[in-house]
Amino acid sequence: MTKYAYENLSSEQFERLVVCLCQEFLGLSTQGFTSGRDGGRDAKFTGTTNGFPSFTDPWCGTVIIQAKHVQSASKSCSEKDFYGNTESVIASEIPRIRKLKSSEELDHYLLFTNRRLSADTQMRLKTVICDECCISSESVHLAGVDDLEILLKRFPNAAIYADIDPIDSPLIVSPSDLADVVERFDQQFSGVDSSVFCAPVERTGYAMKNHLNNMSEPFAKELKSKYLYQTRQIDEFLMAPENRDISEKYQNTICEFQLNIIAKRKDYQSFDEVMIYLHRLLTERDPVLKSKSKLTRLMLFYMYWNCDIGESDDAQTN
Repeated sequence: MTKYAYENLSSEQFERLVVCLCQEFLGLSTQGFTSGRDGGRDAKFTGTTNGFPSFTDPWCGTVIIQAKHVQSASKSCSEKDFYGNTESVIASEIPRIRKLKSSEELDHYLLFTNRRLSADTQMRLKTVICDECCISSESVHLAGVDDLEILLKRFPNAAIYADIDPIDSPLIVSPSDLADVVERFDQQFSGVDSSVFCAPVERTGYAMKNHLNNMSEPFAKELKSKYLYQTRQIDEFLMAPENRDISEKYQNTICEFQLNIIAKRKDYQSFDEVMIYLHRLLTERDPVLKSKSKLTRLMLFYMYWNCDIGESDDAQTN
């Protein structure tokens, strides 16, 4: 079976896949993910499971299902953002699990994640959940990326029912080359007084570009007012002979971004959404871009202003 790039699915796609898998091995009455009063999203099965975790002792009652998706292929459940501090995934979910258990809305707990999950980590996390929420160890099950692969081999129709194709994914772009560009730019221009920066000459094509890409006027105006004054510095930075390697990385970045945007543009109502999504995706996937969030947004604006991404009626913006 084709290995799915789970990190390239959206959270909604991952949740849909989990529900379809649970309908296969728990039962068709598995209900999809909905937001609770506290903002958490749970799926639920009520009844006797189809032989899970075993045919001799299937779960009976209410099973609460959670899906924890991460847009990374290298994440592990042993990392602190999953369990290890007060803001981790598990730490934030334990009060919700405890509340559901105390109100008799939960008999069994099932968590899916596309992170790697070792046997030792699984046992440690099960123990924490069981002790904190007063649930027996037989009623808690955690499934990592390897478990997902096994389940999809056994229940391949789940991916079909979830409308997940191995080549189908949301707008996903790699942050690595852009991170190098942003980091080098920051090094060369850090400490420079922004008041000496000169904005480029007003481009008459900006309004037309916004129209072609369905970018709203308020959003476009806000981007322009915050970031336009630095675009000339990026021009000079990318054209400098000593930055030839970085310029090549920038070209690789815009080629990848533009092709992915073209392929997935129909999924977004406006280019406002594309820009917001790209910034969130990039800062979530790369620590350098996260630490330089403002510069990341500046670079995205530069790509758009320079007609490197998005539609335009000419190769130039003026």
